[in-house]
Amino acid sequence: MNTYGNDLFKGAAGYYSKYRPMYPSSLVRYLVKKFDLNGEQTLLDLGCGTGQLTMRFSDWCERIVGADLEPEMLAEAKRLHEEIRMGNIEWFQGDLSSFKEQYDDVFDLVIMSKSFHWMDRPQVLDDLYGRVNQGGGVAVIDDYNPEKQLASWQKKLNEIITHWYGEERRAGNTTYSHPVKSHEEVIRQSPFTLEIYRFPTFEREWTIDSILGNLYSTSYGLRRFLGDHVESFERAVRETLLTIHEDGVFKEEVDLSVKFGMKE
Repeated sequence: MNTYGNDLFKGAAGYYSKYRPMYPSSLVRYLVKKFDLNGEQTLLDLGCGTGQLTMRFSDWCERIVGADLEPEMLAEAKRLHEEIRMGNIEWFQGDLSSFKEQYDDVFDLVIMSKSFHWMDRPQVLDDLYGRVNQGGGVAVIDDYNPEKQLASWQKKLNEIITHWYGEERRAGNTTYSHPVKSHEEVIRQSPFTLEIYRFPTFEREWTIDSILGNLYSTSYGLRRFLGDHVESFERAVRETLLTIHEDGVFKEEVDLSVKFGMKE
């Protein structure tokens, strides 16, 4: 993760907490049932971002740690946590290696959502194996589908993004491309035992504001990358997308899965 420098999500936290899509309650229920969470367990959210998913386990775990490299993300997570005033959650700035140097905690469940792909995945799983209780595991929550058929509005949006942001997907001080080796293959080659659960496809609705906000929450779509062209870019997005759906409502099919590394 450190390969990308310290500014990977600089300026994204406010957009992240407001516009990143929430996971369905069925995901939380499934993880609670699978790991028999009853308020006595411990959970680590590695790459927790602004902590919305982390906090949804407050009723189900005795102790939770949310860890992230980005201080702005954690500041927003702490603010949100103070608002809801629920759960014994500790927020840690750093990656797994720095966490290991300071803490010797062992967890019943480790979750990673939209964060595993940034990491040295084999090393992280090796490091986590000794930090997971027998019968516990690692849950990689994933809605990435390289074979997904994009809706017409998504194709147009991608064309506009490419025009204004450039061909290469920026990521901190370098560029990003999705790992060639799948998460399931990495888990299969780790000390953990691979299991996969796929949720039924569901529909997610977007507005133009949430589309823009979500874009600005990503490493490649940071608002600051647009410089003085923010208004022109947003106008191009609004005008183009409203020609496709004049009601301003845009739908996508979401394929959500969890790749588990179980410690048997």
